[in-house]
Amino acid sequence: MNTWAETKPFVISKRLVWDAYKRVKANSGAAGVDRQTMAEFEQSLVGNHYWIWNRLSSGSYFPLPVSVVAIPKKFSGKRIIGVPTVSDRIAQTAATLVLNPILEHHFHEDSSQKLRASISKPRSWSTHAAARGLLASSRATDGRSILHKEEAGRAMAARW
Repeated sequence: MNTWAETKPFVISKRLVWDAYKRVKANSGAAGVDRQTMAEFEQSLVGNHYWIWNRLSSGSYFPLPVSVVAIPKKFSGKRIIGVPTVSDRIAQTAATLVLNPILEHHFHEDSSQKLRASISKPRSWSTHAAARGLLASSRATDGRSILHKEEAGRAMAARW
């Protein structure tokens, strides 16, 4: 009998997705474009968890558009932010958990200090931004090759 690891092209554990969910839940946050709150997500927690894991491990996960929200700036004006869905925040956190250890040693020492500090935060966008920058740069081929050397990194590189 085949195990899930033999039938899925990318090795992303259900435990990793569960850890990502716990981090997102600790951070709370607003509903995204689908208007699903964390409480609504948790009503079908097992099914939603499986859906995210299945899409990530098969390489077929595509995020929904973000909900655009204007928030007031400290002194004047407003700042536009994009609010991802609960599922997308969990998938992004899972990607961060996979990519941090792979990419951390490829950055300058000063940058690594910031990355190490961000790992402990429930919602880390620094590695996501750094990885996108690495993959979008003129050395994109080198960036992708770094990720492709790692089994779990291939799943994330395939989406960018």
